[in-house]
Amino acid sequence: MLIRMERITKNYELGEEVVHALRGIDLSIERNEYVAIMGPSGSGKSTLMNIVGCLDTPSDGFYELNGRAVSEMTDNELAAIRNREIGFVFQNFNLLPRSDSLHNTELPLIYAGVSKSERRKKAIAALEAVGLKDRMHHRPNELSGGQRQRVAFARALVNKPSILLADEPTGNLDSKTGEEIIALLEELHRNGNTVILITHEKYIADQAHRIVHILDGMIATDKMTDNGIKHKNGI
Repeated sequence: MLIRMERITKNYELGEEVVHALRGIDLSIERNEYVAIMGPSGSGKSTLMNIVGCLDTPSDGFYELNGRAVSEMTDNELAAIRNREIGFVFQNFNLLPRSDSLHNTELPLIYAGVSKSERRKKAIAALEAVGLKDRMHHRPNELSGGQRQRVAFARALVNKPSILLADEPTGNLDSKTGEEIIALLEELHRNGNTVILITHEKYIADQAHRIVHILDGMIATDKMTDNGIKHKNGI
C-alpha cells in the first residue's frame, strides 16, 4: 500500500470560529493507481492534497506513506519526502522566470545534492520524457502555456518520485492544450507512475481510473471510472 489514511481530520481556528476542513477521511491508494480527487471549492480537496503531499499535517488521524508513519518523521525527513518521494505539479507552473527549462527541471536534484553532470543527464531525460528536449534552453516566457506545464511535469518527475501529485494542472490552459496535458498524465501513468490528480472538472476526473469525490470534508463517493474498469480487465 502506497498511501493509507485513517480518520484524518483537519481543523483551522479563525478567531473564535473553528473550521472543520476534513472530517474523518479514510483513504488508501495502491502503487501505480491513477486517482482523481474532485469536489467543489471549499470541499476540502486542497487540504487533503496538502496532507498527502506532506505540506501540512492533520489535526488527528493516521497517515502512512510508503510503509512509514508520517507523524513520526522529523522535519528533515519530511523535506526529503517532499523532494524525493512526491512530484508536485501546480496550476500556476511555479517556474523560475529567468532560468531555462533545463535549470528549472534540475532544481529538485540541486536540493538533493546531486552532482552537476548527473543532474544534467537526468533533467535532459525528464524533458525528453515529456516531449520538450528541443526546448530545454528556452525560458518560460519563450514557451507556450502547455510547454511550461510540461516543464513543470519534467521537474516533478526528475527524482522518479513515488507519487505525481497534480493540482488543477489544466486550470490555466486552453481546452486543446489541457487535453494534451491530460494525455500526458495518462502516458505517465502507463509508464508506471502513481498519479493523483486534483480537479473540480468532471470531464478531467473521468480520464483517471478512480474518482474520490470530496464534499464538506468527507468522502462522498469512491468509484472506479470506465477507464479504470477497462484497465482492470486489460482492455
